[in-house]
Amino acid sequence: MSAGIILFAAFAVCLIVGVPVSISLGVASLCSVVFGGLSASSTVIAQRIFGGLQSTSIMAIAFFVLAGNLMTKGGISRRIVNFANCLVGNVRGGMSLALVLACAFFAALSGSAPATVIAIGTMLYNDMVKLGYPGDRTAGLLVVSGGLGPIIPPSIIMVIYCTLTGASVGNMFKQGMLIGIVIMLVLMTEVLFYAKKENWPKQAVKRSPSEIFKIFLDAIPALMTPIIILGGIYSGMLTATESAAIAVVWAAIAGLFIYKELTVKELVPILKDSAKSSAMILFIIAASTAFSWVFTFSGASQALVNAVISMHLNSALFCFVVAIILLIFGTFMEGTAIAVLLVPVLWPIAQSMGIDVIHFGMIVCISNVVGTMTPPVAVNIFSASTVSGLKMGDIAKAEIPFLIGYVAVFFCCVFSETFCTFLI
Repeated sequence: MSAGIILFAAFAVCLIVGVPVSISLGVASLCSVVFGGLSASSTVIAQRIFGGLQSTSIMAIAFFVLAGNLMTKGGISRRIVNFANCLVGNVRGGMSLALVLACAFFAALSGSAPATVIAIGTMLYNDMVKLGYPGDRTAGLLVVSGGLGPIIPPSIIMVIYCTLTGASVGNMFKQGMLIGIVIMLVLMTEVLFYAKKENWPKQAVKRSPSEIFKIFLDAIPALMTPIIILGGIYSGMLTATESAAIAVVWAAIAGLFIYKELTVKELVPILKDSAKSSAMILFIIAASTAFSWVFTFSGASQALVNAVISMHLNSALFCFVVAIILLIFGTFMEGTAIAVLLVPVLWPIAQSMGIDVIHFGMIVCISNVVGTMTPPVAVNIFSASTVSGLKMGDIAKAEIPFLIGYVAVFFCCVFSETFCTFLI
């Protein structure tokens, strides 16, 4: 157990002094092997780090990041916003409904919460404020709606979870789609309530059927992207990695040749940005592989499993405890880091209690998203603050009514395995 204590002590010290999570995981693993008396060479850490990336499913992360960047720069996002506004923009609070719907559509393209907030917020926020929508409430709605990004597939955090547990990416995506739609409908219901209560604006613009049809035609290439991604996976014809790669090609074709808003010169900086974003995620995954191996090899993992089993918790109570732990970690740690740190520790316990891997995955993924909305480390609030120019504290207060609905759906997932495995 001394190796396990050294492992977590070294990791905690590294985080406290400001060392990046990925490096902290690697340093803690190395310290545990060197000073913990384990019968293993320090070279094992290097082997585990490289071995952690030897999975084709991990390639999907880089492809989804690149596809999302191409879609944002290539005009796909703007067409989605126009189409969403065309569908629901004429009712009271219609632009807010369009914001939620656009976030849901973009979620099916990017798989990232902050990317969704920035992409949709940049296109809608200023126009909504000019029309008379309350700025803080709009920013708060943007924060919570952006949380659809990692829930509606494709989802980067779901791919990471499946890599760590061996769960089916296709099954995770199916269930994520259902839960994402439920969250979207809850948010739209809340928008209608507050639009009437606070007298939000109503657009006077009425479009003819021909105008609506023209907007729809213009949006078809954009709407084809999630169909390509999810259709290939759900049909069984393509893996998640293959679908992500095809999505990259389609996004490039749409941006370069269909919408013609993307130039060849812009591809280089897009590739660089995507490589940087992907590298950060992959570095954390690689280091966490070594961390989880040391945790298991030292016997700390089995000791923790035995301790939890001895508490005689039922599966529902265990899921609730896990949810609270994940929510607490989400207030001060980034979602990917939480997943790669805690899933290898908690999943063996959940598995021993007979908890379904998809049910547990939904708890992990949705709690990750809630973490992006809760200060102090709230990347969605920070992104919305960047877009709107408002203080993070003001946005955090304004998001509370919408966050309540999101959290309510989350706890439905925690206590209902059927809700989380309905489509499997």
